[in-house]
Amino acid sequence: MNSVKIVTLGCSKNEVDSSCMMSILDKNRYSVENDPQKADIIIVNTCGFIDAAKEESIDTILQMAKYKETGSCKKMILSGCLAQRYPEELLKEIPEADGIIGTGNISQINDILDRSIDGERVIKVDNINSPYLEGIKKEKVNITEYVKISEGCNNNCSYCIIPKLRGKNRSRRIEDIYEEVSYLAKNGAREIILIAQNTTDYGIDLYGRYSLSKLIKEISKINDIKWIRVLYLYPDHFTDELISEFINNDKLVKYVDIPLQHYSDHVLKLMDRHTDKEHIKNLIEKLRKIKGLVIRTTFIVGFPGESEEDFNILREFINTYKFDKLGVFTYSREESTKANNLNEQIDEDVKEYRRDIIMEDQLKISERLLEDKIGQVLQVLIEEKIEDNLYAGRSYLDSPDIDGVIYVNSNKNLSINSFINVKVTSSIEYDLIGDAV
Repeated sequence: MNSVKIVTLGCSKNEVDSSCMMSILDKNRYSVENDPQKADIIIVNTCGFIDAAKEESIDTILQMAKYKETGSCKKMILSGCLAQRYPEELLKEIPEADGIIGTGNISQINDILDRSIDGERVIKVDNINSPYLEGIKKEKVNITEYVKISEGCNNNCSYCIIPKLRGKNRSRRIEDIYEEVSYLAKNGAREIILIAQNTTDYGIDLYGRYSLSKLIKEISKINDIKWIRVLYLYPDHFTDELISEFINNDKLVKYVDIPLQHYSDHVLKLMDRHTDKEHIKNLIEKLRKIKGLVIRTTFIVGFPGESEEDFNILREFINTYKFDKLGVFTYSREESTKANNLNEQIDEDVKEYRRDIIMEDQLKISERLLEDKIGQVLQVLIEEKIEDNLYAGRSYLDSPDIDGVIYVNSNKNLSINSFINVKVTSSIEYDLIGDAV
């Protein structure tokens, strides 16, 4: 029996794909190994979204390749977005690579591993618009689990390569997602995070209407689920029914992750976004009426043609609406995208300067908003013991890995993965501090 180690890079959607591969490995022929030094086969699940992600993927591939000399590794397989984007080039330039699995070929993992072991250098990248894999049955279930509700994207933003790597939007059936979440809940999951390239487009291909609110209602019926969190909520199809769920559904945490990308109509048009500043303003004002709602967003600065006026429009918007969580990316020029050919490309030092300005503004905003939390009692999921009497966890305010934490002082031992009430006593930059009550 050959042991398999999967190394995952990039976003939470890649984490789900790796879980899919692990769940469908033929257990009669392959076992899962956590240590790459001991693995017979290493699968590197890559990211290829922007230049920095590509560089990290290549560095990791080369690092894993060394185990062919220093460890037990006999075969190395590449999967994910970088593998989908450059299959022939990767096999040519990295002789240690023994096979390529495309983003739509995950279901063929056993066949690809078998053929690789038999000595064939396999490339399977032909299926990006195949139906998305049905639910998985993980052997080890965590208290927080990501569930991918669809694959691909219909937006075709001018800067983005994802539709070429992941295909068009393909939603999973509500019944299938319900079955997967039920399984996760039965085996210990209490926070479910729904993800996709664009969650607000969920269901339009299957049901002829945007159906995220219906999906949330259904999985809210699963008794053991405590928190439902949704990421990647694009603004163009954010329905009133979905807003109603955020108001009325106690299991749906009041946390909206909505990538706006810009606020200048000029830049939004160049980006081929499907919203304008008036739509964005009206949506944010609707969401702001929901008591306790947290809004997280991301923006791109330095997009080709972004003038000083465009940048100032964005900055004024951010300082007016004061988002709870905010990330800023400098524009990354990507081949095979429409924006790559736009005139008026911005110098890197200007991009960096604009990002730094926004993040300086946001730090001040975050500090003021978190100060307002002092005195409140929040329900917190305890995730880590830092030292005696000090723990770290998250409330509904924070998504794992991308947001802050709340540091919890307690004279009593707290169980990891327990939910407790914490009174906020202070804050620091993007984090809170409190006492268990």
